[in-house]
Amino acid sequence: CSMTGDSRLVDAQVRASINKKLDESGEKERLKEHLRWKLVDCGWRDDLKEYCKEVIKNKGLETITVEELVAAITPRGRATVPDHIKAELLQRIRKFADYN
Repeated sequence: CSMTGDSRLVDAQVRASINKKLDESGEKERLKEHLRWKLVDCGWRDDLKEYCKEVIKNKGLETITVEELVAAITPRGRATVPDHIKAELLQRIRKFADYN
């Protein structure tokens, strides 16, 4: 059973290492910018913006906090990122990790 804990630790260490290299190389910012454009291109950003407006309208502009808005839209935002965009981003990260 401890192998599960060990493999989770190794996974976390690998993720941390890749994340550090992505940060240090500037690749993380390039990936984020690429992702931003992809999400705008496919209409995801506009859809989420409309959903924000709905949430604000339903809760009331004067009563909703930024934290409440973020909590309301985050699950939908994550769930609606198109699979092909997630796959492309993961592929780019894997390619980066292979060469670093």
